[in-house]
Amino acid sequence: MNLDKTFWSSRYEQGETGWDIGYASPALIAYMENKPRTAKVLIPGAGNSYEAEKLWEMGFKNITVLDLSEIPLANLKTRIPDFPEKQLVCDDFFNHKAAYDIILEQTFFCALSPDLRTKYVQKMAELLAPGGELAGLLFDAPMNAEHPPFGGNKAEYLSLFGEKLQVLEMEACPNSIAPRMGKEVFFRAIVK
Repeated sequence: MNLDKTFWSSRYEQGETGWDIGYASPALIAYMENKPRTAKVLIPGAGNSYEAEKLWEMGFKNITVLDLSEIPLANLKTRIPDFPEKQLVCDDFFNHKAAYDIILEQTFFCALSPDLRTKYVQKMAELLAPGGELAGLLFDAPMNAEHPPFGGNKAEYLSLFGEKLQVLEMEACPNSIAPRMGKEVFFRAIVK
């Protein structure tokens, strides 16, 4: 299965967006509540990015929303007309170059082919500014083997992240959305 731009755009066109909860993830918003509003934030594989919308409302203006498909980026621009075009990036995550204080993970990791997981960790380490933090949610459950979402478990993630990142926290998420309760871990990590 080729998880390319055509694949993801067709999912939006056909309304096959089971990952899209229709609002900002409570866990991510709770994490961001006490962060400086000046933080440079990246949301990779952002989809419709209700997180970016909520953060924008909270006063975060330095948010880069990155997705492989233009469709969800256009959806966000429709919801927030004054969101800067230059902060809506349609590109492959692995091509992206910048440095961020905070990178938010929400259903991006599980959408990537498992053979890209080591490359994901390396790229996250490259994109984090000194003192920057990667934070978000990962499925702590077996999922699918042939198509996204691809699952995993805490032990696997700790081992995978350990090469480049120091995990500060990785625990069962207390404020997951109801359908994912007990199936997610919330984590925070910095570059080693």
